[in-house]
Amino acid sequence: MRNITICGATGFIGLNLVKKLRKTHKVFAIYNKKKPTKFKNVKWIKADLTIYNDCLKVAKLTKTIIQAAATTSGSRDILHAPHLHVTENAIMNSYLLRAAYEKKVRRFLFTSCTIMYHHSAKPLGENDVIENKIYKYYYGGAHTKLYVEKICNFYSKISNIKFSIIRHSNIYGPHDNFSIKNGHFIGSSIKKIFTKGSHVKLFGLGMEKRDCLYIDDFTDFVFLLLKKQKNKFEIFNCSYGRSFKITDILKKILKISKQQKKILKLKKKSLNINLLISNKKAKRLLNWKPKISIDEGLRKSIEWYKNEFI
Repeated sequence: MRNITICGATGFIGLNLVKKLRKTHKVFAIYNKKKPTKFKNVKWIKADLTIYNDCLKVAKLTKTIIQAAATTSGSRDILHAPHLHVTENAIMNSYLLRAAYEKKVRRFLFTSCTIMYHHSAKPLGENDVIENKIYKYYYGGAHTKLYVEKICNFYSKISNIKFSIIRHSNIYGPHDNFSIKNGHFIGSSIKKIFTKGSHVKLFGLGMEKRDCLYIDDFTDFVFLLLKKQKNKFEIFNCSYGRSFKITDILKKILKISKQQKKILKLKKKSLNINLLISNKKAKRLLNWKPKISIDEGLRKSIEWYKNEFI
């Protein structure tokens, strides 16, 4: 059985990758603060990736690293505290990449995101980043992600490491952060709907469009990428390939959950940007496409939430 290291293994994406890849790999799962869950074929290792010696310890475990560790939160912090997504993320990735180079890691997957893409009426591909058009509230986080991507490219040129950059859209599903204050849109919306009250508060007008991908489609994408990538450095969008208005998604959640609540729009707190993300490159080079429809994904997410928390 092959060995693989997953950083951020108690987080939403990391934990789902642990559950997926432990079936085919011996997983070294890296965590820091959040208590881990025991699984077969998984060895949990505590490390603080903002400390270089801990990164060296992580980098020598296996020849393949998936970097899914990050300081993240929801739209509230994007609006009011965007600096929270910059410092620690820059530090931990800089240290981890240097350690991977020093310990001669052979494969490094970085889970980036799509916040560097600009407002658009058409789907944007991997080469469509225009830095001076980055949305103002995403500016710090987007440039931090782009910095890490560029450092990955740099190390690909001076080492034998094969790098994969995954710009994923809004991921949702089991083990998501369902916090109303800090969760992402779908997770926090599900929480709001099952919280007492007659209204569901919505930031903005609800006309903004988002691409939302179910977590199982994302983990399938990672599995294929590990097997099929040929070039030494590649950037892939990982997206549903179709965007929906935020209001429409919220209405779907209300209908599936059979909750009778009104949507209260907070117009002054809007992230007024449409993100439409193309997945054509992944379809062409990896033969990957999402299998879970938005309705099925929302139903699965709601069922999981109810089983865990209600």
